[in-house]
Amino acid sequence: MGFGDLKSPAGLQVLNDYLADKSYIEGLPGVKKALGKYGPANVEDTTESGATDSKDDDDIDLFGSDDEEESEEAKRLREERLAQYESKKAKKPTLVAKSSILLDVKPWDDETDMAKLEECVRSVQADGLVWGCSKLVPVGYGIKKLQIQCVVEDDKVGTDMLEEQITAFDEYVQSMDVAAFNKI
Repeated sequence: MGFGDLKSPAGLQVLNDYLADKSYIEGLPGVKKALGKYGPANVEDTTESGATDSKDDDDIDLFGSDDEEESEEAKRLREERLAQYESKKAKKPTLVAKSSILLDVKPWDDETDMAKLEECVRSVQADGLVWGCSKLVPVGYGIKKLQIQCVVEDDKVGTDMLEEQITAFDEYVQSMDVAAFNKI
């Protein structure tokens, strides 16, 4: 559509005549009007009116399967594979969560028999508890604390249980603290 030279009065007049029956500015967003309202006045609207039918969308199969139901062989194969998977899964040993704990056991004073204190601590036995190395660490004024390592299975032994049983030796033990706690 040529309007000619828009700098000349004749070109502007052609443009104004063209825009006289066209509305490019008026109307609300989302309101669909016929094509003739926006384009040339003598052009017929050939576009579809209304949205596409939603039933047509349901017929499209993006994954290319021809039938909705599984065949008997596919069902049997799937069941067989599930059974194999379950049997493999059952044979696998479950991982046992373990933790390495470093305990600080503090005596009442410098006259406490530390060998007896360590013997009492190691006498605490439980399923899933293994005692490791220990050493005496100076605290101050001649007092030493017992630092002892243990490995526990998380499901079977907790730090609360260890603390209760160790502090039960109140003749030797003043208090117990967890110095380090690491998951293995």
